[in-house]
Amino acid sequence: MESIICQTPSRSGYLSAYRPTSRCLLPKHRRIAVVSVLTPSASANNLKSEATSSYNIATTTTKTVYKDNWFDLVAVDYLSKAVQDATGLKNEKSGYESLVVAAGDVFRSFDPIKQRQLVVKALQNAIPGPISFMASLLNSCYCIEQIKTILPPSKFSREYFATFTTIFFPWLVGQCEVRESEFEGAKEKNVVHVKKCRFLESTNCAGMCTNLCKIPSQEFIKSSFGIPFTMVPNYDDMSCEMIFGQDPPSLQDDPAFKQPCYKLCNVKQKHDASCIADPLDVREQ
Repeated sequence: MESIICQTPSRSGYLSAYRPTSRCLLPKHRRIAVVSVLTPSASANNLKSEATSSYNIATTTTKTVYKDNWFDLVAVDYLSKAVQDATGLKNEKSGYESLVVAAGDVFRSFDPIKQRQLVVKALQNAIPGPISFMASLLNSCYCIEQIKTILPPSKFSREYFATFTTIFFPWLVGQCEVRESEFEGAKEKNVVHVKKCRFLESTNCAGMCTNLCKIPSQEFIKSSFGIPFTMVPNYDDMSCEMIFGQDPPSLQDDPAFKQPCYKLCNVKQKHDASCIADPLDVREQ
């Protein structure tokens, strides 16, 4: 096995219209990509099959190592404790590992509907305070309810939330940038492209992606901020598209639920269409 270690600079895309003032001291993100190249089988047929099935059989693995700064560590710890408080399942880990362990406990201990309800509850408890604080860094004095009222669905609000995500949430999802898309016949920058999702890479589980991230986040953002939101994970390269202003498909029709889990799934739990539940069941009662 060969190991190649290379440093890759962090980049986060955001609109110049929302560029923070000099008062806002944004944390710098520094990451190192560690690439391990595994020796393939001598069989040409096997090599071809594995190359075209990288989703299930990973012959080349790229692992991103994150150098979390103070802001990242505080945010990770805050969300991890919110998840643990919502579930009552505690762990003694620290940093991002604590969040991954907390998520794994939820995934193994509860059914899919309960998993989503618990994560939504954790988000409801965790996000309002930091949102208000981070909004103040962008010269805004709005709390979460005021944001929902003052920023109804519009091009401005969709681009605002996309920009906000790339600035303040790389600690959770990894390196990301704003991209342009066509919305109702016009171009706007309402899409966040996550180059390689940190949560998916850390858990290596499609079921945890859908039940503990995708579905709860879609529900939380729509109910809390009043803006349609959908996440489109790519399980081949672990990238993701976050689209502000677009409603997600029904769970029965969502391609994310058509995928089997990774062969090297960390929790070793089969993921298939049995995870489907009615969207109304996801809402916290």
